[in-house]
Order: sequence, then structure tokens, then C-alpha cells
Amino acid sequence: MHLSFLQPLFDRAGPWATVYFGPDHSDESGAKRHELSVREACRTLEESGADAATTEAVRDALTRIVPAEDPAGRVVFATGGEVVLSHRLSRRPRREIAYWAPLPRLTPLLELSDRDPACLVAFVDRTGADFQLRTAAGPQDAGHVEGRQYPIHRTASADWSERHFQAKVENTWEHNAGEIAEALSTAYEESGADLVVLVGDPRERPSVHEKLPEAVRDVTVETEHGGRAAGSSSAALEEDIERARQQYARRRLDEALDRFRAGRGGTGTDRPTDAVEGVPALVEAAREHRIDTLLVRPDGPDLGRETWVGERPERVAVRRTEAETLGEGDPTPVRADDALLRAAAATAADVLVVPPPDEDGPDIDIPTGGLGALLRWTYEPAPA
Repeated sequence: MHLSFLQPLFDRAGPWATVYFGPDHSDESGAKRHELSVREACRTLEESGADAATTEAVRDALTRIVPAEDPAGRVVFATGGEVVLSHRLSRRPRREIAYWAPLPRLTPLLELSDRDPACLVAFVDRTGADFQLRTAAGPQDAGHVEGRQYPIHRTASADWSERHFQAKVENTWEHNAGEIAEALSTAYEESGADLVVLVGDPRERPSVHEKLPEAVRDVTVETEHGGRAAGSSSAALEEDIERARQQYARRRLDEALDRFRAGRGGTGTDRPTDAVEGVPALVEAAREHRIDTLLVRPDGPDLGRETWVGERPERVAVRRTEAETLGEGDPTPVRADDALLRAAAATAADVLVVPPPDEDGPDIDIPTGGLGALLRWTYEPAPA
């Protein structure tokens, strides 16, 4: 999960009001419960020390949430009397969560937002392709490409001239497959998609697949359901796309955990490592911009451990004196997960949620304490 959309939160000093809010049904009783929930969230903020202007801005934002538009609700981040960011949730909070704290409260967002990878769907036929990006925000047009339009159709005749014509038709198909592959590669890079699903013509589809650059080909799957023509979508196609997204997410998590197990060095080891766990090691990696992927197990005991931060996201320390040594004259105590998620988002690191042991089996017991990271480059311990 990339947190780049949180960038507006890092330009403000705070403190921050963070509210995760799920609306009730849009009938009369639901409207009353909605009003009571808004009142309760704002009361929590007030009792926690939030200023009146920020509380009022949150109240207005929560009141305007419409169940039909945001059935799972939204998270609202506010400071200084204004809502800085309001983000749609993919899963409804079990309860309204309201915080007033030095930093935005980010960990619940990992569980309540869509963690499925962004998927670029290419609807292919022998004349071109249409591209569609699938994300939590819904399907979006991602462009199209048209190849040669003639000759496209073969004939049934077997004489020499017709065989020659059929060869031209097949050359057109191959040419168009190359153009589609090139355009698809560009759309993949520009859209930021994680994987590609090829849909459509059973002959053109594999031809496009094999012409893709290796990096794109490795994250591309095909489905026999659906096509480019209007009205060719089906429940089977949607199931295939969803299955591809889930398999990609599962494979990516498995690969990250395998790399983590192989790469973690642990405190006090004298061997190179490209993975670390535990708050002290993560704080050091965050300060040096070395976190490539932050691993978070939401039930981990270290998430609430105290750390100290300054205004800049990478200024993180385990102790106040350490923060002062970094040049922070008035550091602030915060939760470790909030500090590390802010640092990861500000340095374009990825974040992966590790399920608790009871979801995926007893072997998922890492990272220790609930926080770990894959590093951007190998850490070489200093010689003793």
C-alpha cells in the first residue's frame, strides 16, 4: 500500500484530529444515529483537548458524509480549524474512532482502506485495445490504442492469391499486437498499476502477452472471459480480475516475508542485513531514508511504544535526549506506528499489512513486536 496520498498531512505541524467514521443507513432512524455519532466523536475530540475551530470543521465534514456515496464511511484529518484530508474507506469501522494527537492516527487506515493492488485491465481485439484501471476509487479510463484496420479478416479460399492475402492479415495481427503491447506498457507505467489482466481475443491476447517487456510480462495474467466489444463483460470476468488481484497480493506478501526472514540480522549481529525489526532499528532506518517496505502487524505490542519526533518526518528518536541531539529543541512524544508510517509515507516507502497469526496460521509471527522493514540497501554493521 502506497501512502503518497497522505502527503498533505506532512506540511502541517499539528496537533491533529483524526476520526474514522461509518455512516448509518439513510432512513430517519439512521439519520438520528448519524447525528448522535457525530456528536459523540466531537465530544471525544473536545475532551482530548481539540480546539473549537478544528472540532467544528470535523463536525461539518462528518455531518456531510452520505451513506449512498460512502457506504463504508470516511477518515477525516483536521488541524488548525480545517479539514486537510478526507479519504473514503473500503471497510466500515467497527466503531467510530476519534483521536486528538500530535500526529495523524494512521494505523487504522491500513485495515480500513482497500489493500488490493491496482489492476490495469486491457480489453484486446485484433484492431486495438482499451485500458481500464481498477482501484478502490472504482474503474477509471486509462487510454486506448488503435492499430491497422486493414486487412483484418481472413478468407476461406485456398488459392495462391488468397493465401497471400491471409499472410497479410496475419502480419496485421502481429503488427497490432506489437502496438498494443507498447501502449499497454506505457499505460502500466503511467497508471502506477501493480498488475495487468489481459482480456479479449484468444489469438491476439497471448501475442500481446509475449511482446510485453519482461517487467510487465511478469505481472500480467490472461483470462478467457470477456472481450473488447460493448456488453461483453460478465460475472466470470469480474471474478477472474478479483482473483488475480488477491493472488498478486498474497504472492507479494509471501515474497516480502520470505525476504524478511532471510534478511533480518537482529540487534547485535555482525552480518550484513537488508531487513530489520524492532523500534530502535526501524527508527535508525527511518532517519536514513532506508525503509523500502514497512511491515506492520496491527496487533503488535510495539505499535504503541513511545518515540519522539520533530517537525520533519525523518526526525524520529527512541529517547527525548536522542531527538535533541538530532537538533530538535522541543521534540514531541508519539506512538511508534504513527511516527514510522509518517516517515515511510514521506519517503515514498511501501507499507504491507501482515495478518495476525490466527488468520494465516501460526508461522506468521513476524515481525517481532509488529513492526519491521525491508531496506533499500544492505546495512553493513561497523567492525568491532
